[in-house]
Amino acid sequence: MKPIVALVGRPNVGKSTLFNRLVGERMAIVDETPGTTRDRLFGDAEWNGRVFTVIDTGGIDPTHGGRTPLSVGSVEFIGDIRRQAQAAIQEADAVIFVNDGETGVTEPDREVAEILRRMQKKQADGTFAPPIFVAVNKCESRERRDSASEFYELGLGDPYPISAIHGTDTGDLLDALVNALPEQKEDEQDENIKIAIVGKPNAGKSSLLNRLVGEERVIVSPIAGTTRDAIDMQYEFDGLPITLIDTAGIRRRGKIEKGVEEYSVIRSFKAIERADVALLMIDATTGITAQDAHIAGFIKDEWKSCVVLVNKWDAIEKDGTTMDAYTEKILNDLNFMAYVPILYISAKTGQRVDQVMPMALRVQEERLARLTTSKLNEIIHRAQDAHPHPTHAGRALRMYYGTQVRSDPPTFMIYVNDPTLMHFTYLRYLENQIRAEYGFLGTPIRIVTKGRRE
Repeated sequence: MKPIVALVGRPNVGKSTLFNRLVGERMAIVDETPGTTRDRLFGDAEWNGRVFTVIDTGGIDPTHGGRTPLSVGSVEFIGDIRRQAQAAIQEADAVIFVNDGETGVTEPDREVAEILRRMQKKQADGTFAPPIFVAVNKCESRERRDSASEFYELGLGDPYPISAIHGTDTGDLLDALVNALPEQKEDEQDENIKIAIVGKPNAGKSSLLNRLVGEERVIVSPIAGTTRDAIDMQYEFDGLPITLIDTAGIRRRGKIEKGVEEYSVIRSFKAIERADVALLMIDATTGITAQDAHIAGFIKDEWKSCVVLVNKWDAIEKDGTTMDAYTEKILNDLNFMAYVPILYISAKTGQRVDQVMPMALRVQEERLARLTTSKLNEIIHRAQDAHPHPTHAGRALRMYYGTQVRSDPPTFMIYVNDPTLMHFTYLRYLENQIRAEYGFLGTPIRIVTKGRRE
């Protein structure tokens, strides 16, 4: 396993900026509004050949009683943010305590330092773990770099003046950090299955993730928009390593506010792009909406496998036909991906949640499945005999043979006399014939035509 480094500190000192600098991409949302980062965000960094996992955390605000620096929209999350940050410290092999060189040492900095000291544990050799490195951010000028020595007052060792936004002087900090990290243990399996949980705001995505992993790993609130980053969570199911990706709720384009929410939605779409399987959560209390169909369309456009989860099923008054009526409505609105399985769950009560991962893994298996060339050609020729392609301007399409050229997703190449004669409705007919033989449950399949000289 890779060593873990947690970034902690009070709000708005530049933790997310430093996180993006270390991982080499803009994974964390950076905004001047304190309290922007709420959940733990994970990313990999490398320095001098050492690879380690960095955790970005929300700002610890020990003095929020009556004088919080957090924005009004973030006050209700103070306790949750603090618990998430403390959880990151507990699982870290090292901590970077980020401070603001522009403001100097503040009372909240002293209180955060005290929290860190209390969480350290004395080792057999007399040292304390995890080791803590004091980073003094925003030290772009020589004057601020010189004044960084005042952070010795925190009693946590040498302060390292840096500029996260420019990358200035981060080398000394990273040299000391990697020297203190434990030796990396080789992972038994580097590749794991990536499953993204997506949907509209307040559909229950974070509740499902917490239910699946068996602990409160992300903040759950009835306030829409609580989750802002795409949160990667390492998880093991039946011995298989899985990355669960919790995402921000995706609202209609016209409803998305500029700034933080806009970037959150972008990250949600990027989470779909890098996932193998998307769990599309639909709120049973509102039914399927045009926005749900829009998200499903993006999943299909990215050629990702999908499972539809109708959440909050416990809140619905039901009779003997309710589930059938819901299913018919969903398949009608998602007629472009009628191959998706549908599960009716309650993340709150746990109803049928035990079926979610087995179904997601089954869909992933279908995504990787391959048809033999002989089997595919049997399907193609049987389909052509049963329903020949219509002629066009007196010319008839002739299909010679087909082969599966790849999986993930399943892609089939069919050699024909003239690809321009192939009508999209006939491609859909061929897809249905392939699915009738081999379901490819929850997985899109590609059919590509290629010309071949007779």
